[in-house]
This record gives sequence, C-alpha cells and structure tokens, in this order.
Amino acid sequence: MRVLLLGGTTEASALAVRLAQAGIDTVFSYAGRTRAPVLQPLPTRIGGFGGVQGLVHYLRSKAISHVIDATHPFAAGMSGNAFAACTQNGTALIRLERAPWVAQTGDDWTIVDRIEDMPKALPHAPARVFLAIGKQQIGLFSVKPQHHYVLRLVDAPDAPLPLPQTTVVLARGPFTTREDTALMRDHGITHVLAKNAGGSAARAKLDAARALRLPVIMAARPALPGAALDSVDAVMGWLGHSALRGV
Repeated sequence: MRVLLLGGTTEASALAVRLAQAGIDTVFSYAGRTRAPVLQPLPTRIGGFGGVQGLVHYLRSKAISHVIDATHPFAAGMSGNAFAACTQNGTALIRLERAPWVAQTGDDWTIVDRIEDMPKALPHAPARVFLAIGKQQIGLFSVKPQHHYVLRLVDAPDAPLPLPQTTVVLARGPFTTREDTALMRDHGITHVLAKNAGGSAARAKLDAARALRLPVIMAARPALPGAALDSVDAVMGWLGHSALRGV
C-alpha cells in the first residue's frame, strides 16, 4: 500500500498523524497556496500536478495504490481532477469530507448557491463586511466597492487588493468564539460572509455572528464526485478494508 493524501485541512493533518503512527507509506500533498504550511509527520510535496494527466503520471510513477482527498470542500477543481485521474488509472479513492454547518436557533443566514452569487446578496447601502472566504475570490466583490471589507489571511497579499476599502488581519486559525466576537466588535462588522466549510476549526465566526445578531451570507458547497467518509476513523477503516479486498 502506498497512499497519496491530498491535504490542506485540519482533518488532513489529523489523518496524517494517524497514518504516520500506523506506519503506512504516505505522501502528503499541499496545493502550495500558503507560504509556510503546517509541518506534517509524513514526506511532503507542495504544488499542483499539472491537471488530470499530470496526476495520472504521478500515481503511476510513484506506485500510488490509494488516494485520500482531504482537501477543502470548496476545492472542487482538485477533487474533480482526483476523481478523473483515479478513475482513469484504476486507483482506489476516498474523500474525507466533514459535515456541513447547519443553521441553529438565533442564526440569520442567507444561503446562496455559489460563491459568485455572494456580492449581489450584500445590501446596497455601505456596510462593514467580514469577508471570511479566503483570498481566491476576493475580486468578485469589486462590484460592491462601497463596502469596507475585513479580510483575515494567513499570508500578507502579494499585490494590491482589488477592493478600495479593506482591512487585512494576518492570523492562522483555529480561532475561538471569543476571538472572533472581539474581531467583529473591534471592526464594527455588520455582515459576515462565509463558505459552508463545515467542521469545528472554522465555525467560531458563526457562533460569534449569532451572539452579535449579525446576518451571515453563506455559500453552499459545490457538488463533488465520488464516495466520501466523514471521519478520520472511517478513512482508516476504509484503508484496511480496501487493502484486504485487494483494491
């Protein structure tokens, strides 16, 4: 057995520890979007594969028998490529997918189908927006330049941001509800924008928004192909079961 673990999430790091403890030959792969990714107890590679055919070549050249897709639920491109490459190569694939968030009593959520739909869900009147969606889609909000956007990023931007009114907070999570409540109060936040990433590591902003009675605009997850499990234990069981079956 030789495993390729596509990581970048808290769950991927937890799975990496379990794989290392079990002595399973595994390569941990980062997309390379942060300058100093979390160190892993496994051999690590950083960067893309060059599309589906590049990943197929990697699987064959490295004799990968199993692929675990533990990327972010919104990394649809990577998940799609992994599914296509593993299907083409006959490689066993499972996705580690944490459960999505569900609105609770006291939440004021507006659900949109796509991240691209989020700007038009903002009000026309100037607002102070906590834009908690990462840095990849920031440019979408240039159509609403009247708002002030607060961005929390792991790395400082390499180039000027495409938004005229921004505040950048540099920090690496996970964050507590107390920390996120203080951030929203300090910056006078009126609206919170988030992707439904699920899990516990990033939900503090939603608990803070509920406590402060702030509206949340939430992007629904994209549909991803293939089978998925929702826990590290389940994936470890899948590895053992699939190996016994000779997959």
